[in-house]
Amino acid sequence: MRVQVNGIGLEAQVSGEGPAVVLVHGFPDTHALWRAQVAALNAAGYRTVTFDLRGFGASDRPAAVEDYGMAQHIGDLAGVLDHFGVTRAHVVGHDWGAAIAVAFAAFLPDRVHSLTLLSVGHPAAFAHGGMAQREKSWYMLAFQFPGLAERWLAQDDFRAVREWAAHPEEDEVIARLRDPEALTSALAVYRAVLPPEALLLPSPAMPRLQVPTMGVWSSGDRFLTEAQMTATGEYVDAPWRYERVEKAGHWMQLEAPEEVNALLLDFLGDDAA
Repeated sequence: MRVQVNGIGLEAQVSGEGPAVVLVHGFPDTHALWRAQVAALNAAGYRTVTFDLRGFGASDRPAAVEDYGMAQHIGDLAGVLDHFGVTRAHVVGHDWGAAIAVAFAAFLPDRVHSLTLLSVGHPAAFAHGGMAQREKSWYMLAFQFPGLAERWLAQDDFRAVREWAAHPEEDEVIARLRDPEALTSALAVYRAVLPPEALLLPSPAMPRLQVPTMGVWSSGDRFLTEAQMTATGEYVDAPWRYERVEKAGHWMQLEAPEEVNALLLDFLGDDAA
């Protein structure tokens, strides 16, 4: 369904009954990324809320890069929850969705029952990830160049996306990104939140996490080190849990859905009972 939040329209889906779980996707996905988790959570007695981030999928695509800052994404998440009458939720995020989830939980802890981070941990842990993480993050700098980044990704029938990203559903992703506006808007979050200087300087101060948090990293992740996830526990003043998924790539919820679902349901506990 379409919801109006922060002056823009976002594509959203709500299903199930019970305690609320909101799942936030990252680049270059849509809320459909979570379909296996939505089905498992609904079956276990949870109400799920998913939506396409601004600039992604069927949601609106503001033209200005500054419209994709972290404050806007936090406001969108809060607005979506408000729209569905959810005052407090379990928050689950992957990739950029995990970064948004961390910021949401850090600045609005009263709205978060628990926090689950897939692939991406606390920004301070990421910023202090050392050379190994910087080497994996080279593309974040490449994404900063309007026009050049789009050309690199799209040339030779999106060869870079196919060979570099290795998304398990690359055909569906590429079909969406063939629209030049969709590709540019999907890159806008990198340009707004991680400009070149942010890749070289320490992460801005962010409140420590005050909610129960689980971090999950997959051994086949091409883009994130395990260290930036395990170090996230140093920024959590609440119960912290770390889990590692073996033999799955960056998109573990697609490649190892049963394992991810089991971890998620176990972490959320018996709130649905």
